[in-house]
Amino acid sequence: MGSQETLLDVLRSHSVVDCDTFDIEVPKHLGPFVDCTSNQAIAYHELIRLNEDGKPLHAKLIQDAIDYASSKRISYPDVPVAEIAVEAMMVKLALRIVPYLKGYSHIQTNPKYSYDKQKTIENAKRIVAIFKDLDPAYDAQRVCIKIPSTWEGLQACRELETQGIATLATTMFCLEQAALAAHIGCTYIAPYINELRVHFDENYVDQHKAFDFCGSAQRYYEKIGSKTQVLPASLTSIQEVMKLAGAHHITVAPHLLKKLAETPANPWEGETGSVFKDRAEEEAGDYSNILENESAWRLAFTRSQEGKAEVKIIQAINIFCDKQDGLEGLARQ
Repeated sequence: MGSQETLLDVLRSHSVVDCDTFDIEVPKHLGPFVDCTSNQAIAYHELIRLNEDGKPLHAKLIQDAIDYASSKRISYPDVPVAEIAVEAMMVKLALRIVPYLKGYSHIQTNPKYSYDKQKTIENAKRIVAIFKDLDPAYDAQRVCIKIPSTWEGLQACRELETQGIATLATTMFCLEQAALAAHIGCTYIAPYINELRVHFDENYVDQHKAFDFCGSAQRYYEKIGSKTQVLPASLTSIQEVMKLAGAHHITVAPHLLKKLAETPANPWEGETGSVFKDRAEEEAGDYSNILENESAWRLAFTRSQEGKAEVKIIQAINIFCDKQDGLEGLARQ
């Protein structure tokens, strides 16, 4: 008799499942996965882990990244060594997980460049170059660069995609962002179902979860024939995950992956795929008048959801900047 079907099996039958982690033990035991997603918060909390003796688990990786960054002073004279070291740390963590993946390794650009198109582009190209340096055998076409969905960030995505670098528009909360991401040709978008704060404040609950937006974005993409795929993120329970079964991709944190793998599919009384059901007649919306007009797009974004979308991305960028500071602190120790 075969093993009992689990919720993770069910999810994989509806969506491409990615892991949202830098912990190599997760794909070892629950993989293989297609993509592996990450960000500054995931990297920081992985890198400060301690081993059984209470010593830093990744001390050698951190030192090797610092040494690599120091060797690149001539190549990148205008970039602080600590910043390059952070990028190298994230790439090194990502490369450990590559054997358990079929698709992309996702690395997020420095959030401090969220409002600087050119620095974001340079940052993205540097990340790809670091992958090539640290593992020449790795296919750099399997690197996907995560970039916050500001106007500047999305314009950076446009240029990177034309140069053959895959991008994911992250920290996404509204259709104005989603429409622009499709227009400029992003490979993925990552709708945040919960605002980022929920993962760092245990007493905080997002009262405006983005299920409707996620479903609307996927239907909008299908209606306009976009190549951009929807990859929801920032989930807090297996109930939330299963409601999203049917998303093109979905990235799931380790504790939720483990719970999905331990939960029998039958009986399951929760919803499965409800976000994508029974909305066929929904109006797709027309965003054509803002997609090439910066001031019009910015105003539409500011007004979206009575300002809630913009508040959420500002909050997310702040949190990621704090984690970037933490990572740079590790590089300066």
